[in-house]
Amino acid sequence: MFKKVLIAEDNDSINFAVRSVMQELDIEKVDHAQYCDSAYLLAKKAILENEPFDLLICDLSFKNDHRNENLKSGKDLIAALKKEDPNLTVLVNSVEDHPQTVKTLWESGNINGYVCKGRNGMKDLKEAIFAVDRGDSFNSLDIENALKQSNMLVLEDFEINLLSYIANGLTQEEIQSKFREKKIFPNSKSTIEKRLKELREEFNARTTPHLIGIVKDLNLI
Repeated sequence: MFKKVLIAEDNDSINFAVRSVMQELDIEKVDHAQYCDSAYLLAKKAILENEPFDLLICDLSFKNDHRNENLKSGKDLIAALKKEDPNLTVLVNSVEDHPQTVKTLWESGNINGYVCKGRNGMKDLKEAIFAVDRGDSFNSLDIENALKQSNMLVLEDFEINLLSYIANGLTQEEIQSKFREKKIFPNSKSTIEKRLKELREEFNARTTPHLIGIVKDLNLI
């Protein structure tokens, strides 16, 4: 069983419940952070001291406040820590169950389990810990059902990047430059124009702003 666990969670009641699960499992060392940057620094310090965490239990959404955070979401934190420690086991513990979010996280290769907060959340979390400890993966039932939707709408990484840049006000020329800078392919202006036109047609959007509104409502970006 895991000996050293880091909990990244900004909700006090959820944090207390997760800590109770850790106590039930007799996990010796449990640290907690309410901010992604704080969690990263705790994990980085542990790595430098040759005492890395065995398991990260991480929410995805963190409320904004007065602090200026470099890592703004659990997804950012997970990606950063997996670069530092590829052996880190990661459990997502989140209310977010949109198929796009779940699919993207699993395809990243950065997570070992996904627990959906809710009525059975702590029971599922305990089962997930046992599962990933023996080398298996785990999804809550809600997550499995979400992934099995026959009409599931998902976007490829290229499309997510494209629409996210459009939503942030970048022009097609600026997006082309960003794509080239980040080595995202294809990155020609003609391809960007063509894919935007196709996406407008696929989502029955009259204009590009209308398209952005639709994909945001669907939580696709």
